[in-house]
Amino acid sequence: MIPAAFAYHRPETVDETVALLSELGDEATVLAGGQSLLPMMKLRLAAPEAVIDIGRVPDLRFVREGKGHLVIGALTRHHDLERDPLVGKRCPLLGEVAKKVGDPQIRHRGTFGGTLAHGDPAADLPAVAVALDATIVVVGPQGRREIPASALYRSYFETSIAADELIVEVRIPFTEGAGGYEKFTRQAQDWATVGVLAARCGGTIRVALVSMGHTTLRAGAVELALAGGASIDEAAALAAVGTAPVEDLRAGVEYREHLCRVLTRRALEAASA
Repeated sequence: MIPAAFAYHRPETVDETVALLSELGDEATVLAGGQSLLPMMKLRLAAPEAVIDIGRVPDLRFVREGKGHLVIGALTRHHDLERDPLVGKRCPLLGEVAKKVGDPQIRHRGTFGGTLAHGDPAADLPAVAVALDATIVVVGPQGRREIPASALYRSYFETSIAADELIVEVRIPFTEGAGGYEKFTRQAQDWATVGVLAARCGGTIRVALVSMGHTTLRAGAVELALAGGASIDEAAALAAVGTAPVEDLRAGVEYREHLCRVLTRRALEAASA
């Protein structure tokens, strides 16, 4: 299908982008890599009156080291995360998850900031941000502010980023190893029917769930069980506690809950290896 008509803007600075967002408000949407937005526009699931293409905005594609965390620019591609040596050294789990996003074309075009801002609970990379308590830095007319990943998502495709704000960087804490990310798909390169990420951070294991609710979730019951000395099997049995999976063409509720328990056990085993 062909998208509905829209006005096209291509700013060259962050300030120009924020000014456009402030002027156009809810009528506009930001285009970064376009790997989620463009298919939705073609299917008429999204019909913005204006598209703001930030592909030429400089200084938003980088990976550098901060104090105890990586600082990653919003336009950093999935392919960059997969191959960047600093990511491999300081947060290898992020690179491992990036390898499992879509196909090479998607990974070469899709951006880290874009997938976080999109708010799809079936996306892979938000699980890293949620599990590791990342900080999302946004810029708006009032200046910069920081959003904890735990407060970023509200519901399906709904975030706490204001209509006139733009993600400029993400801060990801260092991890102690690769951890584990397991996901089940009906076919290669499909969205995750269920995904589970387990990460070692600060001596504890944190677990995030994909496609188990309206947002990316932390598996609180699993984390508490592990902290209390439960075995991997005992903790994994609690993986679906507190979740709200939906029934759709990919899977029913009971099947998703079963997958969640199985994949949690596998992810925990990988993180404990």
